[in-house]
Amino acid sequence: MQKWHQIFQRNTGLNPYVWVVFYILPFYFIFRSSSTYQVVIGIIMILVFFVCYVLSFVSKGWLVYFWTSVQILISIMMSLVFGYVYFSLFLAFFIGNIKSRVGFFTLYSIHLITTVITINYGFISKTPWFITQLPFVMLSVVAVILLPVTTYNRNKNDKLQVQLEDANKKISELVKLEERQRIARDLHDTLGQKLSLIGLKSDLASKLITSNPAKAQAEIDDVRQTARTALKEVREMVTQMRGTRLEDEIFRITQILKAAQIEFTLEGNPELSNVSLMNENVLSMCLKEAVNNIVKHSSATSCSITIEPSRSGLIVTVKDNGVGIPTESAYTRGNGLRGMWERLDFVNGSMELRSDQGTILVIKVPNVLKQLEEETGV
Repeated sequence: MQKWHQIFQRNTGLNPYVWVVFYILPFYFIFRSSSTYQVVIGIIMILVFFVCYVLSFVSKGWLVYFWTSVQILISIMMSLVFGYVYFSLFLAFFIGNIKSRVGFFTLYSIHLITTVITINYGFISKTPWFITQLPFVMLSVVAVILLPVTTYNRNKNDKLQVQLEDANKKISELVKLEERQRIARDLHDTLGQKLSLIGLKSDLASKLITSNPAKAQAEIDDVRQTARTALKEVREMVTQMRGTRLEDEIFRITQILKAAQIEFTLEGNPELSNVSLMNENVLSMCLKEAVNNIVKHSSATSCSITIEPSRSGLIVTVKDNGVGIPTESAYTRGNGLRGMWERLDFVNGSMELRSDQGTILVIKVPNVLKQLEEETGV
């Protein structure tokens, strides 16, 4: 169950000050009694109830049900003797936190039946305290019916949400593992045979270099050609690896900014044709980091992204109307900007960051396809 310091209810839909009133009210009810004996008995029952309430939260196994049963008995006695029915609300909340399905429905049924019978007996016996507080008694009955069920369902949904997040993390790890294995297989299939061929031809060339220089030169030429072919195939494989398309990332950015109530404007076409998939993937990750920082740190109300293709590459400008970037902000000291710099540096890209009535981020990535074609001669 929960910790002892959580005796004050949390996330029940009731204001905490309402619970404070429920803590104080039983003393008011017992002090209305003219009998000193009843006052002493009432105070003892109140103290025993709260002790059992704390023990039921910190206990495990059958002790939870034992302490809860004692609380149900005290709630019945307080209702019949002093007209205080609001201990049933404490029990309703606690029973909703029972994790066992059987235990929950057992205690829920017992508590509901005993509360209804106690209140009906108070009305039948024409106890004046029940008559004067009739609206509150009816609200208590409604709470006894609904509060345990809503609390139980909320806890169950929270547990399922945690399990779903864990499952998604495991799936993500499995996907990464499978992707690594696929890349390893592709590299083995692509390079294994050609590297073996390069090794054999190099050995043959070293043996022929003195006896048959012409034949050795031909073998060396074959080695050079095989190496270029292997390099070309590796680059093609890397380029064709699955990455995040800019068009898909723009769609996610639109959803994120809409959820954050930030107006979004897009200028330019996110469907790229002259940028390699690797560079497009790097650009998408940088945009994701930039937009996350806008949502978290900028306090902006509008954001715009401009996509400008050029002869040498692509220029993407991200602008917001937020608070700008202080020199010593967590944004500039964090790992986000460093990661963006490293990604862009890997593909010979660049990034410029400045403040001007907000923040302006300019990202440039080159068209590396032409460079690759020139280097490989294809």
